Amino acid sequence: MMKKMSIPTSKASLVLFLCQIISALDVPLDSKLLEELSQPPTITQQSPKDYIVDPRENIVIQCEAKGKPPPSFSWTRNGTHFDIDKDAQVTMKPNSGTLVVNIMNGGKAEAYEGVYQCTARNERGAAISNNIVIRPSRSPLWTKEKLEPNHVREGDSLVLHCRPPVGLPPPIIFWMDNAFQRLPQSERVSQGLNGDLYFANVQPEDTREDYICYARFNHTQTIQQKQPISVKVFSTKPVTERPPVLLTPTGSTSTKVELRGNVLLLECIAAGLPTPVIRWIKEGGELPANRTFFENFKKTLKIIDVSEADSGNYKCIARNTLGSVHHVISVTVKAAPYWITAPRNLVLSPGEDGTLICRANGNPKPSISWLANGVPIAIAPEDPSRKVDGDTIIFSHVQERSSAVYQCNASNEYGYLLANAFVNVLAEPPRILTPANKLYQVIADSPALLDCAYFGSPKPEIEWFKGVKGSILRGNEYVFHDNGTLEIPVAQKDSAGTYTCVARNELGKIQNEVQLEIKDPTMIIKQPEYKVIQRYGQVSFECIIKHDSTLLPTVIWLKDNDELPDDERFLVGKDNLTIMNVTDKDDGTYTCIVNTTLDSVSASAVLTVVAAPPTPAIIYARPNPPFDLELTGQLERSIELSWIPGDENNSPITNFVIEYEDALHEPGVWHYQTEVSGTQTTAQLKLSPYVNYSFRVIAVNKIGRSQPSEPSEQYLTKSASPDENPANVQGIGSEPDNLVITWEPLKGFQSNGPGLQYKVSWRQKDVDDEWTSVIVANVSKYIVSGTPTFVPYEVKVQALNDLGYAPEPSEVIGHSGEDLPMVAPGNVQVHVINSTLAKVHWDPVPLKTVRGHLQGYKVYYWKVQSLSRRSRRHVEKKILTFRGNKTFGMLPGLEPYSSYKLNVRVVNGKGEGPASPDKVFKTPEGVPSSPSFLKITNPTLDSLTLEWGSPTHPNGVLTSYTLKFQPINNTHELGPLVEIRIPANESSLILKNLNYSTRYKFYFNAQTSVGSGSQITEEAVTIMDEVQSLYPRIRNVTTAAAETYANISWEYEGPDHANFYVEYGVAGSKEDWKKEIVNGSRSFFVLKGLTPGTAYKVRVGAEGLSGFRSSEDVFETGPAMASRQVDIATQGWFIGLMCAVALLILILLIVCFIRRNKGGKYPVKEKEDAHADPEIQPMKEDDGTFGEYSDAEDHKPLKKGSRTPSDRTVKKEDSDDSLVDYGEGVNGQFNEDGSFIGQYSGKKEKEPAEGNESSEAPSPVNAMNSFV
Repeated sequence: MMKKMSIPTSKASLVLFLCQIISALDVPLDSKLLEELSQPPTITQQSPKDYIVDPRENIVIQCEAKGKPPPSFSWTRNGTHFDIDKDAQVTMKPNSGTLVVNIMNGGKAEAYEGVYQCTARNERGAAISNNIVIRPSRSPLWTKEKLEPNHVREGDSLVLHCRPPVGLPPPIIFWMDNAFQRLPQSERVSQGLNGDLYFANVQPEDTREDYICYARFNHTQTIQQKQPISVKVFSTKPVTERPPVLLTPTGSTSTKVELRGNVLLLECIAAGLPTPVIRWIKEGGELPANRTFFENFKKTLKIIDVSEADSGNYKCIARNTLGSVHHVISVTVKAAPYWITAPRNLVLSPGEDGTLICRANGNPKPSISWLANGVPIAIAPEDPSRKVDGDTIIFSHVQERSSAVYQCNASNEYGYLLANAFVNVLAEPPRILTPANKLYQVIADSPALLDCAYFGSPKPEIEWFKGVKGSILRGNEYVFHDNGTLEIPVAQKDSAGTYTCVARNELGKIQNEVQLEIKDPTMIIKQPEYKVIQRYGQVSFECIIKHDSTLLPTVIWLKDNDELPDDERFLVGKDNLTIMNVTDKDDGTYTCIVNTTLDSVSASAVLTVVAAPPTPAIIYARPNPPFDLELTGQLERSIELSWIPGDENNSPITNFVIEYEDALHEPGVWHYQTEVSGTQTTAQLKLSPYVNYSFRVIAVNKIGRSQPSEPSEQYLTKSASPDENPANVQGIGSEPDNLVITWEPLKGFQSNGPGLQYKVSWRQKDVDDEWTSVIVANVSKYIVSGTPTFVPYEVKVQALNDLGYAPEPSEVIGHSGEDLPMVAPGNVQVHVINSTLAKVHWDPVPLKTVRGHLQGYKVYYWKVQSLSRRSRRHVEKKILTFRGNKTFGMLPGLEPYSSYKLNVRVVNGKGEGPASPDKVFKTPEGVPSSPSFLKITNPTLDSLTLEWGSPTHPNGVLTSYTLKFQPINNTHELGPLVEIRIPANESSLILKNLNYSTRYKFYFNAQTSVGSGSQITEEAVTIMDEVQSLYPRIRNVTTAAAETYANISWEYEGPDHANFYVEYGVAGSKEDWKKEIVNGSRSFFVLKGLTPGTAYKVRVGAEGLSGFRSSEDVFETGPAMASRQVDIATQGWFIGLMCAVALLILILLIVCFIRRNKGGKYPVKEKEDAHADPEIQPMKEDDGTFGEYSDAEDHKPLKKGSRTPSDRTVKKEDSDDSLVDYGEGVNGQFNEDGSFIGQYSGKKEKEPAEGNESSEAPSPVNAMNSFV
């Protein structure tokens, strides 16, 4: 008897394949079968039912379908036919029903709002899509509103309303401040589901003026901002605590309706002090596990994937230490329609019966309606084989004309479901889909499964035969599956052979043959055995196998069911595993696994490692070299090398390294050939043709490598044609009319014989040309001339020698040489973004005109003139490169209020193409730099004079200057600030009505129409009285700047000297002033370590004199120069000058010594000695004169830098330490002996600064004394 049974689970794929053919054609089938079978349309892709589109982009309404023959497509809009051909903005994609509405070229998205439906139709029926509702997204602006500040008492509750504009889809709400930082939220302050910001109680830290609600419309990627809301919290003591009160929802109860499958969100936000805590419960039940989440500090209850079972009353309870309040939300879960049984496609044979079932559920219960080919079934053409019974259509005795597509619509007030299912009536002769003569291989005594996948309508009957003329197979030794598969439960050797599958129905018969081979099982005939080994010993496990000669086995060894350790001590041989130098960690179970393509066997053994007995100290050394090398089994491409190992010197040899010498090409040079394990003494070596080999062997152990063995005898292999072709073949042109073909030449032994040459071949790609070839010598380059500019070529290089050619080489693609691009980019447009940044656009050039590899575009731009100065000067062009085929770029670092020009050029590997016409653009005004200087002069009792320079970079048209100033008291506290606006054409100002003897701080900046620039500051003091000569001050600060240093000098006026200091910093910087102390009472100082090309501000002050300072001065160091620094001390002229000065001083000393010895005392000198006036005591050595006062010629000299005018008067302003300081303001003069007579003249009244009492010039001797 023939045994019938269901297919086992392991063969389920075959049943699935057959069921798919019988029940539906919308699953993958054999490609050839799909081309031949007719099939009604099936919608495969469509847009969502509620389709919100971006009004700025093209609208794409998808409708894809398959069928045989391919279906045609039509559309309805708002229930009526949509004639696409009459709307120039609408196109349908080829071989598709997808519509594209061109919005980006003038269309209005609002004009295409509506309900769309697609129909796919062929000769076997019509399928329809869902109703697709098209709506453009909207992101309206916030309505204008005047927001009053919120004045709230500390501890009270507060709600800041967001009320975002109604958008499509609704926006995402969040609160931020002016700095675009999210406002922190907590149990006390949080955002509700409606977007409002709730305060359970306000605190003083909540006072701020920038509570801003933002609405983000994701569909259009826009963010709208509400006007900032101001909150001011005022405190009252004590703060009253309050029990909880619900801010939302209001009242004690509310209702909520949610749809099945959606997310249920319930919210409770409470006010109170202390801040209330929220808790949720479900009355009469538990909150669903694994679907319940708490958000917004437990103020929001979230239940995902809700069902009708989640209906009920949910209570939120708000509690603090003063009480509690609760609210009950009654939740009802409704349901849009959902499928219980969706209709499935039917494939029937003529005369068969079938049913379409459409069952759906929902709340409320959905109604079911049927359509046939998109038409309500009540008005569709009648079909006698069809009967509608509610949610089922029954088909009886169908014919081919009964093929159609049926639509089931299940709908209620919350939505609808639409499903297409076709009935396809086919009359097809049998087809066998299993490939002919398919070979099946199984192991003896295992099951064999022979496939016979088939198709036919009506369903064919399947029969199996063995052999070409065998009888039909029957009996218990076979199992026949419904999908046509023949199973032989226990296949024997005699089961091998040819099997024939026959499929027949009333329309025909077809057969197919398959082959079955039975293989011997794989066996381990000698399994690994249990081993006990001493530590540091050597152990081997055997695994000898027997297998079918036609199968290739692989052997894998495992340790404790894991891979072997990555350790060179483990040596895997053909039939064994050897472990060298065994350690304790090698203890474990070792398994040998043998795999073939059809079966797998394994065997295991345990290794136990024990301690070794103590042994005397062993001396380890490198092994001795191998010896007695012998070559046997000489062949053209291989040879066997054998050797005898040398003494291993107490360290086992781990491996042998084999090297070779090629006496023909590289005599005396040894190369690595291969290496083998330390247990082998022979090696089969692969050889190359045309090499004169000799070999040597090196033994290796843990200590190191042995000396090489003596070389073996030489063996010359026969010549042969090359085995390989040159590598790294390239074709790159160096000129517009050539192609340079390069390659890496073969090495000597790769030539395989004498006469190595190369066959170079090329032809233009994508042109029906023959190969052009040339044979060249052993070089690495060939140049093809006369090629077109930058065209692709196929290139190949083949090696050959006197014995023949290498195998056919592979082709590579190269290009002939590039030339400069032909055209410039067009339509260059400039969009000025702000005063320092612009964006440039251009159209890409046609690729054919690039004539090379497109590398990018270069933008040349330069400043033509400053619009504020109207002065032209040459400025070096700036270049920006944009890689790839970009069509725009940003130009940063522009100067405000300037006129620029730019052009664009395309770049390839050869260079740049022509420039586009110059494009002129202008940058808008910006804020100016700080005024170039601010000086304060002419201090009086109640006024100061201010002078300033215009900004170095006005960056626009100056509109005015702003002067702010305020007094500073002795404790450096600032007084009230006064602000004055000054016209832009002024450069000085006299400030009057100031307080006498008061320090003022001034802040000065310039403005353009854009705004105010950075300010410059200065300080000055009004005088105490009109006697300015006695009031201390520092004036006339001058600077002489070099590259990295500056000489600072100044003038000082005052009753006595002070300790000076110099303060400096980078001009316009807000950094603190740097301070340098001046040694002594000098009136100059050198600032070192400055940065080249930098503007600095500097001022001079004195300590101990109420901390007064000079006005600021601004200077700029010179640019960095690549000059060589010269040490002046090593220059010849400097050494000579110093020698001359030393000689002159020596002569003067001699003269002084002579005059001192012969001179006497004069009356005036006696009088000076008697008075011993401290004002005219001799100076100390550190003042630069002698400490001894002994004759009439000695006097107090002028300080360095002082000059005596021709009228012999000394002006005070010419020196900080002049003789006038000692004389009550009168003119000081010298007598002929050098003494100071003005001290005794008795003149007490003030004299003019420039007297004319004597025009007598000093004698040469006096001049010498003055110099000394």
